[in-house]
Amino acid sequence: MQVKDSVAVITGAGSGIGAALARRFADAGAASVVAVDRNLAAAAAVADEINGVPELVEVTDPVAVTGLVERTLAREGRIDVFCSNAGITTGVGLDDPDAIWQRAFRVHVMAHVYAARAVLPSMLQRGRGWLISTASAAGLLTSPGDAPYAVTKHGAVALAEWLAVTYGSRGIGVSVVCPMGVATPLLMDPLAAGDLGARTTAASGEIIPAEQVADAVLAGLAEERFLILPHPQVGTFWARKAADPDRWLAGMRGLVDGQ
Repeated sequence: MQVKDSVAVITGAGSGIGAALARRFADAGAASVVAVDRNLAAAAAVADEINGVPELVEVTDPVAVTGLVERTLAREGRIDVFCSNAGITTGVGLDDPDAIWQRAFRVHVMAHVYAARAVLPSMLQRGRGWLISTASAAGLLTSPGDAPYAVTKHGAVALAEWLAVTYGSRGIGVSVVCPMGVATPLLMDPLAAGDLGARTTAASGEIIPAEQVADAVLAGLAEERFLILPHPQVGTFWARKAADPDRWLAGMRGLVDGQ
C-alpha cells in the first residue's frame, strides 16, 4: 500500500490519533487528505496545516458518511484509504444506562460499518483500496472500568477481521490499529479524573504520543499488515491470553485489585 499520491479520508481528524494520521499522510506525499471531524473548526485547523480538505461529519449518521464519500469521489475521482478513527470512552459498567452503551456501539462499531458500506463499492469497482479501523488493545484484551469500551472495541476488531476475510481476495486491504495508552484526551482526561480503566492502561505500559501511533500505521501499511500494534507488547499479552485464558483472567483480576 503506497501512501504517496493516495487520496485518504480520515475521521476523528480534529485531534489525537486522527490529526496525527492526517499530518503523517500529508508528509508522506498523499495527493489529498480529507480531515473529518464532528468539530468543523478542529478539522479546518488540521486541514489548513496540511493543505487538506476539512469536512464536518457525524460518523454515526449513515447519510452523512455516504455524503462524505460521494463528495470526495466527485472531487477526487477515487478514495484509496479510508481511516475510520473516531472514538469515545464512557467509564461505566454493567448497570449504567443503555443509552451510553448504544452510543459506544454506534461510534466504535456502526461508524466502521457505515464507512465500509459507503466506500467499498467504488473500491471494489477499481479493484483496490484500503480500510483502516482504529480500535484499541482493549479490542484484543479488555478495559477494566469501561465495559462498553471493551465490548465495542472487540466488535471493531471482529468487523475488521470479517471485512478482511470477505473482501481481501478482491483487492481490498484491511488494517486494524490496536494501541494501549496514547497521550490524547481520550486517555489523559479520564486518567486525571482517577478512572480505573485509564489507571490500568497507564500501569500496563508506556503512554506514547499520537505521532508514534501514526508512524506505526504507515509502517504497517507499507508491510500490508492486518494487525498494527503501536505497543508491540500487546501481541505478547494477546498470545498469553489465547494460550491460557484462565491464567490471563486471574492476572487481570490481580491488576485491577491492585488499583
